[in-house]
Amino acid sequence: MEKKNLDWENIGFGYIQTDKRYVSNFKDGKWDDGALIDDPNIVMNECAGVLQYAQTVFEGMKAYTTEDGHIVTFRPDLNASRMVDSAKRLEMPVFPEERFIDAVVQTVKANAAYVPPYGSGATLYIRPYMFGINPVIGVKPADEYQFRVFTTPVGPYFKGGVKPITICVSDFDRAAPHGTGHIKAGLNYAMSLHAIVTAHANGFDENMYLDSATRTKVEETGGANFLFVTKDNKIVTPHSSTILPSITRRSLMYVAEHYLGLEVEEREVYFDEVKDFAECGLCGTAAVISPVGKVVNHGGEICFPSGMEKMGPTIQKLYDTLTGIQMGHIEAPEGWLRVIE
Repeated sequence: MEKKNLDWENIGFGYIQTDKRYVSNFKDGKWDDGALIDDPNIVMNECAGVLQYAQTVFEGMKAYTTEDGHIVTFRPDLNASRMVDSAKRLEMPVFPEERFIDAVVQTVKANAAYVPPYGSGATLYIRPYMFGINPVIGVKPADEYQFRVFTTPVGPYFKGGVKPITICVSDFDRAAPHGTGHIKAGLNYAMSLHAIVTAHANGFDENMYLDSATRTKVEETGGANFLFVTKDNKIVTPHSSTILPSITRRSLMYVAEHYLGLEVEEREVYFDEVKDFAECGLCGTAAVISPVGKVVNHGGEICFPSGMEKMGPTIQKLYDTLTGIQMGHIEAPEGWLRVIE
């Protein structure tokens, strides 16, 4: 298929409307058959549940063009499963996992001309999401829902090369114990906006959130999990019931153990330990790994030995291996890549 005439290497990380999107509606206790449509706009009542009580969940994933020319998605089964968990927590109907994957495949196929060519550094971002759509004025779950998938081509997350970032320990809490921090709900991201704007205004790239109960343990940032490297080259990632289980982080931990032969550990990480780590990274769909060079806590600084000029050596190996798997340079574990065409 002939690709759209876009400046693939300079498109940035923003929304570009594509040709088709998938829509399925839940009414009278069941999902309809769903369909691809042309119209990117959503029409809903002024009292729709999503507008009144933020009853919405979403996923984020990408489609890639591999070295051999195939279009693939990365571990869509895990996105499907995570959306099930998110929907249940917000009292929303589950969109079946096999239908989720089929909807993603249909939408990517229909927009194949927008999947950036191999070597451009760009990808096709995929956003499945679901929300309550019927009027709801009392505080209760909606009765009707809409599940949608749209796509948009996005440029490389790091333009001009990867540079380590500086983050700050946030004075705000990201998630409460027994709250919704472990699901991908829109409300979690809404409450993080003031914190990230504040961090940016103070000259920082991101926040490090500590646990809200004791403020002694590292949790995550507003949109990525932490990954640390010890001085003896062990990979450590924080464990908490309020952390969103990042698919990228889980994949990196597997790569560390099974491709690089490193010891991995998921456990509680106390902030007092951070100064003793050799490397630090933030992992998520958009950037895969963002290296962290410095953590600032009310004037006190933790500077990682990996420095502020480039990724540390172990995080670089993790990044190269996982992106190599995604792009087809390196053989993927069974089931990780879903070939679309």
